[in-house]
Amino acid sequence: MMAWLQLCATMGLIVAMLLSISFAVAEDFGLPVVEGHVEIVKKETHPVLFRQKREWIWNSLYVEEEKPAPRPYKIGQLKSSKRVEVKSFKIDGEGANTIFTVDPKGDLFVTRSLDREEKNLYHLTARMFDGNNQLIEDSGDFVVQVTDINDNSPVFPRTYNGSIMERSTIGTKVVEVKATDADDSTTANGELRYSLMHDLSAFQIDSITGVISCKINSLDRETKSQYVVVVKAQDMRGMASGSTATTSVTITITDTNDNIASFTRKVYDLEVPENHKLNEKIGTLELEDRDQIQNKEPIFAILNENNKVFNIELTPNKDGNLMLKQALDYETKNSYTLDVQVRENLRNLRFPADNVNTAVTTAKVNVRVLDVDEPPVFSQPIYTFTVLEERIVNNIGTITARDPDRANKSIRYSILDKDCPISINPFTGQLSTLRMLDRELEATHMFQVRAQEEPSGLESFVKVNIIVQDVNDNKPELVVDEIFVCENDFTNTVIGTLRATDKDDQPASFSFSLASESSNFTIKDYGNSTADIMVKQGPFSLDDPKDYSVDVRISDGGRPIQTSITKLAIKSCRCDARRIPTQCKAGARRMGVSVHALIAILLCILTILVIVILFVMRKRYQKDSLASMKNSGEIHEQLVTYDEEGGGEMDTNGYDVSILSSACNDGSLLRHPDRHPHPSLYAMVQKAPQHHPQPTACKGDMAAMIEVKKEEADHDRDGFPYDTLHIYGYEGPESLAGSLSSLESSSSGSNVDYDFLSDWGPRFRTLAELYGVDGPEYYHQY
Repeated sequence: MMAWLQLCATMGLIVAMLLSISFAVAEDFGLPVVEGHVEIVKKETHPVLFRQKREWIWNSLYVEEEKPAPRPYKIGQLKSSKRVEVKSFKIDGEGANTIFTVDPKGDLFVTRSLDREEKNLYHLTARMFDGNNQLIEDSGDFVVQVTDINDNSPVFPRTYNGSIMERSTIGTKVVEVKATDADDSTTANGELRYSLMHDLSAFQIDSITGVISCKINSLDRETKSQYVVVVKAQDMRGMASGSTATTSVTITITDTNDNIASFTRKVYDLEVPENHKLNEKIGTLELEDRDQIQNKEPIFAILNENNKVFNIELTPNKDGNLMLKQALDYETKNSYTLDVQVRENLRNLRFPADNVNTAVTTAKVNVRVLDVDEPPVFSQPIYTFTVLEERIVNNIGTITARDPDRANKSIRYSILDKDCPISINPFTGQLSTLRMLDRELEATHMFQVRAQEEPSGLESFVKVNIIVQDVNDNKPELVVDEIFVCENDFTNTVIGTLRATDKDDQPASFSFSLASESSNFTIKDYGNSTADIMVKQGPFSLDDPKDYSVDVRISDGGRPIQTSITKLAIKSCRCDARRIPTQCKAGARRMGVSVHALIAILLCILTILVIVILFVMRKRYQKDSLASMKNSGEIHEQLVTYDEEGGGEMDTNGYDVSILSSACNDGSLLRHPDRHPHPSLYAMVQKAPQHHPQPTACKGDMAAMIEVKKEEADHDRDGFPYDTLHIYGYEGPESLAGSLSSLESSSSGSNVDYDFLSDWGPRFRTLAELYGVDGPEYYHQY
């Protein structure tokens, strides 16, 4: 029973699904639909579906687009299979009771003009009532469709541009254009057809798809690089009654390499100096090619044997640069003639090139070599010689250079490195050693040799390597770890292993032996450059004051044989059972200082001595300077401002006028060089005869004296600085007013004798000294 109920429920669901699908299909095709409603009756827990038949009857309803409606017009009628005398209808949905109205008979009216492009379907619902306004028929859905008319023109939504390569094949697609039409595309109103207007020679268009394609295979960008075609779109399947729209399509012809490069001249004349650098441009071979630069593919070739000397490289503009591949020599060959050919890579071209008959593909290039004064040329780019160490070699080898010019000037050789141990003959270029070389200090000597022409001075340089060959001139050196002997070591006990090293480069076969007989130890040489030192005879004791040592002789087996003897100290120790020392007696150690360390110590001592001597000399010089300053008279403390009022002539402490007067005599405050006393200027003026012209007092001398003292103070590093620099108010020698100084008051022409001042006592002594010249006691010692 349960299975039967489940089967019934499943069948009911399938029937319901089929009915809903049939209704949807009917609506899509505009067929009249009579709908019923489905009720679900619950019995126990299993629902059962029942179909109740609808009573609505009507045909499909259509409204013509843009039809004028000055008054409502009927488009259909709502019908029901139920027969009721008095009935009324109500509609609901899109545009109900505004766009669409219904009368009591069920007639459906449209009240205004409709636009299909604005809305093409209206979904409505109808209900029927009896005279008592009781619902007779429940909701019935129906659709009002707006039928299309050709009221819209085609429109191109954007501009179109296309491109196609020149010489493309017929049918090559260029661009696809699309226009739109708001009318129904399922009718002729919205079906568009495309066509080209005006220029129809090069391109064609598919009338349905709008694809523009190439009509010919001879498009040439160099002839015409751009086309503008006008595309027309027309509805009504292209009939004359259809609406149209046009658009311009710009088609650009892209370039391909369909032209052969051509020389602009048949003959090119170029000049190049003989010292022109390799791989640098000599000149440019211009080409003419109508293709765009990215499609130019010229290939140059030099046809004759001169392709070993020159080659041609492409420039960014796809011309040819003639490049120098091999060095030129005017004296050997002063001109070249090249046959140059150019061709194009036309691998993608299916047709002959446009200028195949007019292109100049071969040209003659004449290259004239210009003579220049060249520097010397060495016979080799680099020189390498070998020299045995520890020998003076007079002929290591010869550096050879020549003047490549026809003048063949003489060459002078020199070595630039002043510290180089190698010398060179300036005329022959022969190398020799200045001193013996040591391979262990420097195995290779590298320097530059300069070759200079005479007399022009042009020069060249070459690198020279001197390889110092090894000679067995170094003695072998012992290499051994610390060796000790135990008190309980037996005879033939190995107490250490001996090895040796040698600074020489030659392979050495070291042999070891005792240089002097030893009663306690012996050496066993294994013949493989190693040896063992062994106990020969004991016993040994820490209490034995004797230190143990052996003299080891080492031979290196070279030619000549070098031998060294080294004293090897052996410590005596007290060891455990595994021969591990527990207590050792310190043995005498060899002390030594290398030659280099000794030289460094001596240089340090010498430097310290020089510094000490210089320091002492400087101190003594400073002491002498101070002493001389004390003897020269410290008169700078009396230099004061002269334009201030002093204490008068009696003020001899603060103002010693005699010092100033003595400065007028020779222009300085220092004593006279002859160190003899001289009278003051005042005394000389006072006692001078009347018939002689009196000397003028110091005018410019005072300024000169101050400058001299200032100069001395600036340049005397050991002198003490002046506390002040006083200024003298002094009239210059060019002043018409003359000096107002009382120093010249004696020059007024008075014949008064002032010797009597000496008799007036000590208070007038200074005044008597200024105006009297009778005795030597009045002379000043300045």
